[in-house]
Amino acid sequence: MTRTESDAQSDAQSDAQSDAQSDDQSVARDRIRLLDLRESPLSADEVLTAIADPRAGGFCLFVGAVRDHDGGRSVTELGYDAHPRALRELREVAEAVVAAHPVCGLAAVHRTGDLAVGESAVIVGVSAPHRDAAFAACRQLIDDLKARVPLWKHQRFTDGSAEWVGAE
Repeated sequence: MTRTESDAQSDAQSDAQSDAQSDDQSVARDRIRLLDLRESPLSADEVLTAIADPRAGGFCLFVGAVRDHDGGRSVTELGYDAHPRALRELREVAEAVVAAHPVCGLAAVHRTGDLAVGESAVIVGVSAPHRDAAFAACRQLIDDLKARVPLWKHQRFTDGSAEWVGAE
């Protein structure tokens, strides 16, 4: 079997695409500084430290906390369970955000286990050269995390009832 010039060009294009994908993954790894699901309390300072970058002029942080009500009912506490694939899905979400925005640093942490009213359930942060990019990337990060990462919330109410949210 002889290789044609077309085969050689095809191989070269494939190698270039592979190198570009490898470079993109390396850039994503450098910019994605912290991803975790944990039972221990979350820290905004930890997230801010993770996204610190001398190239960044804008930092955006979102903290989601357990509120004392939902749907007109009083909440006493809630718990989060994570699917075994949740951290892998969180990484895919983070990689998509880094690919879509000029991110300098990105971090996302989410609680699992039981949480009391007022505790932080999720903290995401993004740094970027300018505030608009930081806001847009942070918004995409939290929205996509909530939509795609398989985490299930078990709410308990003051009337003794409970419900699972996101377990459909």
